Amino acid sequence: MTLELQFKIKENEYYLKHLRTHCYWYKILNRTPWEFKKFEEEVKQTYHLSKMDRLEKAFNTFEMLEKILGTFK
Repeated sequence: MTLELQFKIKENEYYLKHLRTHCYWYKILNRTPWEFKKFEEEVKQTYHLSKMDRLEKAFNTFEMLEKILGTFK
């Protein structure tokens, strides 16, 4: 694994956590470091970190607040 890739993984707690729980990525990233984009996508999908997931979470929070405020009326 390249040094640059190791720094990227250690900087991001989700990357590190995913790598520890899915150890097959060690072998893949060691042999083919250009597969890092696939690794990133899998991490985003696993931990719901994509832009759509963030928007959905914000929308759900807004809906919850709206319902709470509606009960006080």
